[in-house]
Amino acid sequence: MRYQFVDCRWSLTDSDFGRRAYLDGHIPGATFLDVDRDLAGTPGNGGRHPLPSVNDFARAAEAAGVGDDVFVVAYGTMGGAERLWWLLRHFGHGDCAVVDFESWRGPLERGEPRAARAGFDPHERTGDTIDLDELRERLDEVVLVDARTPARFRGEPNPLDLVPGRIPAALNAPWNEPLPVLPDGEVVAYCGSGITSCVTLHRLHLDGREGRLYPGSWSEWEQHEELPRARG
Repeated sequence: MRYQFVDCRWSLTDSDFGRRAYLDGHIPGATFLDVDRDLAGTPGNGGRHPLPSVNDFARAAEAAGVGDDVFVVAYGTMGGAERLWWLLRHFGHGDCAVVDFESWRGPLERGEPRAARAGFDPHERTGDTIDLDELRERLDEVVLVDARTPARFRGEPNPLDLVPGRIPAALNAPWNEPLPVLPDGEVVAYCGSGITSCVTLHRLHLDGREGRLYPGSWSEWEQHEELPRARG
């Protein structure tokens, strides 16, 4: 089994940041996957970063040198690497690790190396996501975790959430802070659009516990005026 570094840096406010950062300097041999274009579908009723289709993700993975016989080492910013880790597992590829790019002390290279040919055969998992309707019906049953920063969790005005607020009964576990001890029960993670909540799920996995992703997250929930919301 060979390995492949994959750069997943991105920014909420600059859609071209990730590729610029990658071209300016990345781990030698690393390929690049764009969070907005490769690790998500088209924004719309399903939120800002709905899950990509099986075929779209397989094509992006293969172009980045990710195949069935490849161990992926992902790094990025703001949950980009964890999003790739989660998607790979969701599509049946469990050979992936997440590393901290800021701790890399080796050389960097510029430009874009050619990825080795790869064949990615996806096998989509079930049971690792929850949709809006099921979550609405089970709000009192699940351990709901909001991975956004505290200000957004409290519903303070911000440029990202069209309707500031949170899903009632959610606990705040900011993606950029250590994961707190969560109550027993089935964990469901969400954030603004399903990216940083993958950090929560990755940390939960490292602790020997699994959870489910609400892919649409707040950017889907906020579109429905009939759904309950909380602030403060």
